[in-house]
Amino acid sequence: MPSLFRRKQSDVTAAPEVEEVVSPAEPRPKGYTPSKKELGVVTPKRVTTGRRVGAEPAPANRREQVKQMRERQRAERAEASAGMRNGDERYLLARDRGPERALVRDIIDSRRTVGTYFFGGALLVLIGSTVQIPAVQLASNLLWLMLALGVIVDSVLISRKVKRLVNERFPKTGQRIGSLQIYGVMRGLTFRRMRVPKPRVELGEAV
Repeated sequence: MPSLFRRKQSDVTAAPEVEEVVSPAEPRPKGYTPSKKELGVVTPKRVTTGRRVGAEPAPANRREQVKQMRERQRAERAEASAGMRNGDERYLLARDRGPERALVRDIIDSRRTVGTYFFGGALLVLIGSTVQIPAVQLASNLLWLMLALGVIVDSVLISRKVKRLVNERFPKTGQRIGSLQIYGVMRGLTFRRMRVPKPRVELGEAV
């Protein structure tokens, strides 16, 4: 009697090999950026020096603190003075700011003015008036009259040119023309080398 628990060799079929399926990685949302750890990137450590480059050392005492403060103030004043002389808008006084006043300065600096000779002539007049010689005193009075007339005529010419050029180049300016004219006349009375801001145009240069 054949055994019920035994199977023939022909009845036994080879079991198919089952491949191990590795489940795919969990889907990532759109726009996901993998971390450096996942990518295997190592972030280099920043080398710290412990002190900011160029920083001033802390004062050891109050005297050193006062000294550093004075040096800082002196450097700031020197920077402001240089900026004012070079025409830097950040350091200019309120009376010198604005493109209109820069134009007026160029108008004055591009020409010779009688005002630059006024103070030299006034000194000669003062010396001549102290000499007790009628001819010298008369010459001094005539020189004084000529200087005064020259300054008046030159101031009128400056005022007319300032008004014309400012109206041409800045027709919508908020500056008062009279104030700009006085500004130009006063600059014309100052020696060229003593003008602040310093001239940026040469004599005879077109403005």
